[in-house]
Amino acid sequence: MAEQTAPPVIRDGAPAKPDAAVVRDALGVGVAVGLSGFAFGVTSAGAGLSVLQTCVLSLLVFTGASQFALVGALTAGGNPFTAAAGAFFLGTRNAFYGLRLSQLLALPKAVRPFAAHWVIDETAAVSLAQPTRRAARIGFTATGLTLYVLWNVTTLLGALGAEAIGDTAAWGLDAAGPAVFLALLAPMLKSATERATAGIAVLLGLGLLPVLPAGVPVLAAALAAPLVLWFQGRRTAPAGREKDSR
Repeated sequence: MAEQTAPPVIRDGAPAKPDAAVVRDALGVGVAVGLSGFAFGVTSAGAGLSVLQTCVLSLLVFTGASQFALVGALTAGGNPFTAAAGAFFLGTRNAFYGLRLSQLLALPKAVRPFAAHWVIDETAAVSLAQPTRRAARIGFTATGLTLYVLWNVTTLLGALGAEAIGDTAAWGLDAAGPAVFLALLAPMLKSATERATAGIAVLLGLGLLPVLPAGVPVLAAALAAPLVLWFQGRRTAPAGREKDSR
């Protein structure tokens, strides 16, 4: 009960945002990204998945980058278990979004299991950009509902229309999902540590593509975070020892 009646959180003294403005922003993100489900449907069908398998992936997984990673690895001839592992790893980022959003949204416990399915890059980005808890809840709901409906409808249309399009590789539609993900991620890389981690992850992922099986480079890219943290620790340790010696 306390969670439902908690006062709105206003960050940095920002004024409350009109509900209509929040919904407008949420719809803009939801529509723009939701339409890229067509690209996933086409790419998945081109990778050999049936229309039913493709639609089930969008309905139950509902995280574009992971879905594209899975079908991309399968298209490249990767082992299904490796492909699934790479997709699962990409999906774990949503768990970290959930930790932050659970505090910001403070949803009732009965709603949380259902809301968790909508914890993705886009809903997190829209929610975290809002100045109050009310605005964050509206942004999360509007973005999640719009994106979930459009993503699944366009996935079905893409899977059904794959045969009419022909060679899906020639259209480069498999790049649509990663491009959207990068467009959302780039503005969030504000610190030098975050930019360094992203840069090393890209180098690891691309550099290991020719030598590792499909799907494995994505897993190896995760080493970027501990590498950067280790290097930071090495740099700050001497300064800390010098301060202690004084």
